Amino acid sequence: MTDFQPVSGFVLPRFAGIATFMRLPHVPLDDPRLSEVQIGLIGAPWDGGTTNRPGPRHGPRQLRDASTMIRAQHGISGIRPFEAARCADLGDVAPNPADVQDSLRRMTQFYARVRAAGIIPLTAGGDHLCTLPILRALSHDRPLGMIHFDSHTDLFHSYFGGQMYTHGTPFRRAVEEGLLDPHRVCMIGIRGTAYDSEDRDFARAEGIRVIPIEEFHRRSVEDVMAEARAIAGDGETYVSYDIDFVDPAFAPGTGTPEVGGPTSWQALECARGLSGVRIVGADLVEVSPPFDPSGGTAFLGASLMFEMLCAIVAGQAQENP
Repeated sequence: MTDFQPVSGFVLPRFAGIATFMRLPHVPLDDPRLSEVQIGLIGAPWDGGTTNRPGPRHGPRQLRDASTMIRAQHGISGIRPFEAARCADLGDVAPNPADVQDSLRRMTQFYARVRAAGIIPLTAGGDHLCTLPILRALSHDRPLGMIHFDSHTDLFHSYFGGQMYTHGTPFRRAVEEGLLDPHRVCMIGIRGTAYDSEDRDFARAEGIRVIPIEEFHRRSVEDVMAEARAIAGDGETYVSYDIDFVDPAFAPGTGTPEVGGPTSWQALECARGLSGVRIVGADLVEVSPPFDPSGGTAFLGASLMFEMLCAIVAGQAQENP
């Protein structure tokens, strides 16, 4: 287990050394140590599904740098995830920035190898279309549940007269392809102006639970997350966390911000509320460094990844007491 410990800031200053997620060892897919890894942190530097302001392709690099500030122990729960599970940085998926379908295939193949190795992936995007090929790999033989934090449903049918694969369509495709069980999907924080009601109509027709931001603010985070856990149930569940779930006052570095969202504290509380969910994969997407060169959005994103990592570890502990 000692080989999979992050480098301590007491040993090497956090601004020094090669940046990996949370200062973990880099274990590529062809490394013999891959068979020992239980949770793999992965970069998906691709934003070929972006429809307005690009930039999330640069997210994983900035998130890696920001994550060097993450330490070994959770400040509230006391969970020490790097002692509870063997974690490693598996590197980046290599997308094809000139071809959407080729990029989707490459990502599916990459995550299929991760799944075959028995590793739970925790991904830094990239735009939200990155989630679709991950789901294709992870829900290989059964639909998954999903807890989704976002200001948008990403349930639209198509964009621009028939483009089916954008960051606004991944979960419509995932339901149509049988990758998600819509009755075990909960979307939290949805808000903002709309083109029409097509996405909400689809959610209602399929049985997807949408918790809009006005309801989120009326209720406590604890209450909302209790419902989300109940919807996910005991089955295998994917967690997708779009940074634009958070109010742009706290996370301006994203391509499609929407005002009126939760604070950074509430964002962390939501991630902590995942504890006990049977998480088979998770992602943090849509961090766009060009819109926040200070790196504050990326540090919040890295902190949310650590919260999800702790939730994955907590879920494993419940499965294997």
